Amino acid sequence: MSIRRRSTRLWTGAVTLALALSLAGTGQAAAADVNNARNAGFESGLTDWTCSAGSGTAVSSPVHGGSAALKATPAGQDNARCTQAVAVQPNATYTLSAWVRGGYAYLGVTGTGTTDVSTWTPDSGSWKQLTTTFRTGSATRSVTVYTHGWYGQAAYYADDLSVFGPDGGGGGDPEPTVPAAPGGVTVSGRSSSSISLAWNTVPGATGYHVYRNGTKVTAVSGTSATVTGLAPSTSYSFQVTAVNSAGESPRSATVTGTTTATPTVPALPKHAVTGYWQNFNNGAAVQRLSDVQAQYDIIAVAFADATGTPGAVTFNLDSAGLGGYTVDQFKADVRAKQAAGKKVIISVGGERGTVSVNDSASATNFADSVYALMQEYGFDGVDIDLENGLNATYMTQALRALSAKAGPSMILTMAPQTIDMQSTSNSYFRTALNVKDILTVVNMQYYNSGSMLGCDGKVYSQGSVDFLTALACIQLEGGLDPSQVGLGLPASTRGAGSGYVSPTVVNNALDCLAKGTNCGSFKPSRTYPDLRGAMTWSTNWDATAGNAWSNAVGPHVHALP
Repeated sequence: MSIRRRSTRLWTGAVTLALALSLAGTGQAAAADVNNARNAGFESGLTDWTCSAGSGTAVSSPVHGGSAALKATPAGQDNARCTQAVAVQPNATYTLSAWVRGGYAYLGVTGTGTTDVSTWTPDSGSWKQLTTTFRTGSATRSVTVYTHGWYGQAAYYADDLSVFGPDGGGGGDPEPTVPAAPGGVTVSGRSSSSISLAWNTVPGATGYHVYRNGTKVTAVSGTSATVTGLAPSTSYSFQVTAVNSAGESPRSATVTGTTTATPTVPALPKHAVTGYWQNFNNGAAVQRLSDVQAQYDIIAVAFADATGTPGAVTFNLDSAGLGGYTVDQFKADVRAKQAAGKKVIISVGGERGTVSVNDSASATNFADSVYALMQEYGFDGVDIDLENGLNATYMTQALRALSAKAGPSMILTMAPQTIDMQSTSNSYFRTALNVKDILTVVNMQYYNSGSMLGCDGKVYSQGSVDFLTALACIQLEGGLDPSQVGLGLPASTRGAGSGYVSPTVVNNALDCLAKGTNCGSFKPSRTYPDLRGAMTWSTNWDATAGNAWSNAVGPHVHALP
């Protein structure tokens, strides 16, 4: 795909220095140690805090503990630095910590009289704790504690900051006590493999633990959780505890939830429309999955991320970039789309995707990790969009292993570039033929490619009906079933660097291939009435352009013979 990824982040030596933290001098705090920071949870707004360029504000959501948190937004040359002068004792060791989420977040201290320290984390959709220690000099009575983000990045959130150590006499916040047990625990949702729970906020809690049949199964920062991996038509008991730095509460009253029966999986339509949904903000309309237009039958979530394990992938919802979209909301939207007859799959790759499956071990890692994502989020399958090449032998091995785990209902799509499907000897084409018995559709990208050969040996340029039909003919006559061939086009001129055609051209190409009408100078030797349909990058760019693509192409695809 084109123009998908967020811009590459370039970091200076300052980041390297931020990682080289001095952790010397740690040790257990004495009994009289306190949190010397004031308004550490931002419950009193920005009292005691100063934020550069008016970048900070107190918000009620998301919060880590209590009812408020700091939201600070970098803009221009301002990195949203928020500071507080904290009274300390000389020749003393302090532990500095804070919980952060959202954009890139930094935590540090200056004026220690010894070595100033800092720590940081990349952007995150969930709360993370930053922690470091520092020692004061012989004459140090005050230090400056700070948080900040990074230039051009998303807003960050900070909460429950602590400067824990000997009392400096500045009047810090009291240390927390063990919270009370959560009340109001209820079953808020059910599926054949999951139970959703909700409960009341517990004052002073920074997180919650969920127990299933007496065993801890998950930890969350909010007041809801979804427990997955359950058996259909089975009853389970649940309890919840509240936690903070002082300890864990007693368990709540027990609630019982019963999963639903295994649902009947609706079949994919004979003619289907695929759309990629952007899990990031690159200037196109920001959508939640629930916003995806109804014409799309297959929604490819872009993208899974590579991990440090060869071949393995994970998925990180860009909650901050999508306006606070939570994982629980995303999972609920996946289920709602499926209830409406749609298929939601995870796409691996993209223009800058670096997933590499080139041996048996990485093939196993790929299959295991994708299946784990299917289990966690409810995805119906996977899309292979590796634009930097693939190994046909080991990708075939990976996809067959995944299919064995997921079963016959798994959706498997591919989105090769035009060059990848010029010949059956190309790795992508060979992979598609190798897994033909489990393959749903190949939506080749008819853009960002320039001129290419058609199946008649003639050269065709982007932007015409002939380009689409003559190149599709290679796949249709090269071994793929017509039901496994789709036409992939940008939803707008901004969706790709080149190759955009109007929806009318897309529809004419579909008619030419399926019915033998509305062809250009190239006319296939036969028709392919079982042609699967069309794909676009992306549902977001489609929305940006007023849904012109899906409003025109969607009904046309669904009306094919």
